[in-house]
Amino acid sequence: MVAFSAPLFGGAEIGEGMKCPFCGHQEDKVVDSRASSDGVAIRRRRECLGCSKRFTTYEHLEEQPLMIIKKDGRREPFDRHKLLAGLVKACEKRPVSMDSLEHLVDQIERELSQQFEREVSSSEIGERVMKNLHAIDPVAYVRFASVYREFKDVAEFMKELKDLLAQRAK
Repeated sequence: MVAFSAPLFGGAEIGEGMKCPFCGHQEDKVVDSRASSDGVAIRRRRECLGCSKRFTTYEHLEEQPLMIIKKDGRREPFDRHKLLAGLVKACEKRPVSMDSLEHLVDQIERELSQQFEREVSSSEIGERVMKNLHAIDPVAYVRFASVYREFKDVAEFMKELKDLLAQRAK
């Protein structure tokens, strides 16, 4: 983060506080600024005033992480990688692309950030995943549900399968 910046001619800024990754010098000038391709960051091209080498920095909006309330009451930050890993496991050896799984994680993350300010229960996330996964691949849905719902015996598992078959028949 730039602690001090002052405009120079040509629109460049001199900054103090961003260490050069090459020589460690504290002063640089911004030679180009633009929004990233996804529009969620600002990309700045900088030139070190000590060694004249150029490097790129990204400025992101600092957000408070969404906290997940687990079944046992513990709280932990939302981790999209953990959610994606669970989906990949459920879809193992199934005809489901990584793109569709990443799209599902993006969609769920976006919905959660829009609907919940600070905290959300893990059960809310699990239900959203199952609803969407059911539409993508019924076998992956059953795999995910068996872990998520912690079936205690075969009867519970069979009931879920019967419900799934009844929904497909409709």
